[in-house]
Amino acid sequence: MSHHHHAAAPVPSAWRDRAERDPRAWVAPTVATVLGALLAPVAFLFGGLSVMATDSCGPDDCSRALTTTLDMIFGTLSYGGLLACGAWLASWLLPWTRRWSVPRAWLAGLSLLPWLFVLALVFNLPEG
Repeated sequence: MSHHHHAAAPVPSAWRDRAERDPRAWVAPTVATVLGALLAPVAFLFGGLSVMATDSCGPDDCSRALTTTLDMIFGTLSYGGLLACGAWLASWLLPWTRRWSVPRAWLAGLSLLPWLFVLALVFNLPEG
């Protein structure tokens, strides 16, 4: 009886590199954590204060543009905040291999968008 031992097929180096541990995997989530810790409270503060834009026109007589923008601010703070937290958490929880470096960086960046969007809306509120 003859036993043939077959050598395992060589793994292409591109796959090996992608499966390799990424020494910089912590960078994008850390930057997102620091910036998010600064931006989120400011977005909530200014988003909450944006209601004062209705003081001059009263809540019933304000322009449609202003009320729509305020609705977008509060919707983004609630739903966007949940999405931001999910993206931020996923950026930390993805495997720390080179294969996941690009999705990790995208998720970290996306986790900041709701806070930046709210601040952009607040600082560009239409007339009441």
